[in-house]
Amino acid sequence: MIEFKEVYKAFDDNQVLRGINLRVDQGELVSILGPSGCGKSVTLKHIIGILKADAGEVWVDGKNVGTLGRDDLQELRKRFGLLFQSAALFDSMTVKENVAFSLRMHRTMSEADIDRRVAECLEMVELSGSEALEPDELSGGMRKRVGLARAIAMSPDYILYDEPTTGLDPKTALVIGDLITRLQKQLKITSIVVTHDVKVALDISDRLALFHDGKVAAEGTPAEISSGDGVLIKQFMEGQF
Repeated sequence: MIEFKEVYKAFDDNQVLRGINLRVDQGELVSILGPSGCGKSVTLKHIIGILKADAGEVWVDGKNVGTLGRDDLQELRKRFGLLFQSAALFDSMTVKENVAFSLRMHRTMSEADIDRRVAECLEMVELSGSEALEPDELSGGMRKRVGLARAIAMSPDYILYDEPTTGLDPKTALVIGDLITRLQKQLKITSIVVTHDVKVALDISDRLALFHDGKVAAEGTPAEISSGDGVLIKQFMEGQF
């Protein structure tokens, strides 16, 4: 379970978060939507302790992230998989080396076991046999899938997605959305997706949270959000967010 309790965060004179309250229960997939600069990605960084709240609390499984020491924070981060907006692959490494990176850093595994785990993860994202490819040989959608394989390599309890469909054509974006949904069910994980993609968000989410002016302006299931009549919800449904 992840929970934000009245979280505030400012950068100099820019007040980004203005009292965020949000709860994500175990096994849920929650998408966060909102205009650029509303604090969506900043929210993700609070969950893994890259940023600390100026006020309020962020809790993960009964632990207040803001009070954790370095060692405890490192242990918490091992439970999270991250898919970055650009996929953030290491260009000097092959697909195999990218997926194996966290395994080599944090696990004691034989090379044979690493090979097996990399192959399992690549199969789950429908990229079997791509181990020897270089990142510059991959399409945008393939890069996102390699990034996702790397995110699940450590068998995380949580995955945080930062704009997973940005830069992709509509068809490929839907493929990535379907993959996120399938992995959510297959791995029984908890996920938070930051996205501008209204269609994908409605398709994949258990719940949606609309951010506006540093707060959660609306929250609900896709059906509840779709049938809502507030101004912000209408703007969201019309793609103006």
